[in-house]
Amino acid sequence: MQFTVPLLVSYLIAQTHGSPLISPRAGRPAYFLLTGDSTTAPKGGWGDGFLSTTIAAGSSAHNYGHSGATTASFRAGGDWNKVTKDISTYKDKYNVYVTIQFGHNDQKETSGVSLAQYTTNLENFASEAAAAGAIPILLTPLTRRVFSNGKVVESLSTQRNLTITAAESKNYRWIDLNMASQNYVNAIGRTAASKYNLASDDWTHLNEYGGVVFARLVSDLLVSKYPEIAKVTKANTTLSAALAAGKPA
Repeated sequence: MQFTVPLLVSYLIAQTHGSPLISPRAGRPAYFLLTGDSTTAPKGGWGDGFLSTTIAAGSSAHNYGHSGATTASFRAGGDWNKVTKDISTYKDKYNVYVTIQFGHNDQKETSGVSLAQYTTNLENFASEAAAAGAIPILLTPLTRRVFSNGKVVESLSTQRNLTITAAESKNYRWIDLNMASQNYVNAIGRTAASKYNLASDDWTHLNEYGGVVFARLVSDLLVSKYPEIAKVTKANTTLSAALAAGKPA
């Protein structure tokens, strides 16, 4: 088998990572496919806020976040199949990004998902998205806002670490939403954080404005780590400044 130099480089990358890693094409709009559990889903997550406040004109997105989903049920229930179909539909005209954020339900004893399976499931989502022609981005899970002794309880640290492990196993993109959201909630304190609750006693899910705030955090993390995303998202300097300063938004 003979290759030109560019083809040889692409071949070696594919062999090293197990699946082709797609690079964004300059000048193209983006299509974001958001996958995850209720902390991404409509009516409780950051996903709809991301769609409504961060996507630049010409680009688009769809929120496939599913309340109650685990990395296993998201596939078994057919959600993942819809995502891969959308990749095929949009990849010729857009840079397709697939965000992958799970953990809240996988960690439950009733989920039937072991820690090893959780990691493998995330790796499979990323590799299949890449093979289909998208750019997968793994997100560590959004923090819960439960406080003890004035600090947020770190209830998702294992899932955070395993998400990073899954991303780094094949050099996939990732952002640390868990640590960034935890640091922000710690900075503003329990009273301010309660204003983002979907219900007064719900310290996991987000109301509409909470979704906007944490969608901005997601967008800022993406732009900071992967600067080309700035061209397909909209800035909100006031909200970004509050997040960066650890002030209530």
